[in-house]
Amino acid sequence: MLLFSLFRNHSTTETVLFGVFAVIITVFLLLDLGVFHKTAHKINTKTALYQSIFWVLVSTAFGYAVYLFDDSADGGADALLEYFSAYLTEYALSVDNIFVILLILKYFTVQEEYYHKVLFWGILGAVLFRGVFIFVGAYLIGQFHWILYVFGVFLIYSGIKIYFEDSDEKIDPEKNPIMRLSRAYLPISKDAQGGQFMVTENDKFKFTPLFLVVILIETTDLIFAVDSIPAAFAITQNEFLIYTSNIFAVLGLRAMFFLLAGIIDKFYLLQKGLSVILFFIGAKMLLEIIHFEIPVVLSFLVIIITLTLAVVFSVLIPKKDKPSEELN
Repeated sequence: MLLFSLFRNHSTTETVLFGVFAVIITVFLLLDLGVFHKTAHKINTKTALYQSIFWVLVSTAFGYAVYLFDDSADGGADALLEYFSAYLTEYALSVDNIFVILLILKYFTVQEEYYHKVLFWGILGAVLFRGVFIFVGAYLIGQFHWILYVFGVFLIYSGIKIYFEDSDEKIDPEKNPIMRLSRAYLPISKDAQGGQFMVTENDKFKFTPLFLVVILIETTDLIFAVDSIPAAFAITQNEFLIYTSNIFAVLGLRAMFFLLAGIIDKFYLLQKGLSVILFFIGAKMLLEIIHFEIPVVLSFLVIIITLTLAVVFSVLIPKKDKPSEELN
């Protein structure tokens, strides 16, 4: 009902495009789980590369379809730039998410052949929960436009905070409140049980540690969504563009995880680039208070140039290792 109530005011073409998007996502997720990865196995770099290219091509093709057929108030060209601006922003923010997911998997010593299964269900949850976030956000903005300016202040704060954060900061999953509640109130098996999420022990259903990993990844994604979704609303208030670009980026995240897991730490300047983008997008939103609008083209260029420079300089200027503390 929420989806219907929000999309009933959009153009017929946009509704059709959303239907195409839903079919694409559903079909490929079913093929992914039921055909290509029916049995657990380790994803190699070559497969991850092909999957990453595939999702980028699908996302790009959908963006082109938006340009050709979208007849909303945004207009084809503006809608295209807004779509790709939101897509690139979410894709870049996902890099930090990859690092955290890797730490979680290592912390729980999950076997690599189960990585795909964990990420599949984690990302499926992200598709659902981000949809709720985005459409509720769109509804609230429709009722209270000033919420956009709250988002702007929050994004500027997040940009400054991320800029000065230690990129080597470790996480402690046991401090996660959802994890604590799960351990306190759910029957948990001590055995991984061959990659299962639920097992029967002594005629009682129990959840496995792998189920806890999925929960932790899910809650971690929601934390990242707190930054990325307001950033998308700063780029466009069209929930169709926000949701489709966001979900395509999240789906590409899993393939990118297997591709970048071993070299993620080399792009150490990406965090600085992301902080600049969040600060810029937040400022862009606040400038609308005085009726000063930054063109969509300029916003897109700032995002793509900042990300490109962050990656290039990370490669050209390797990160210096921190000197180890001398023993007294």
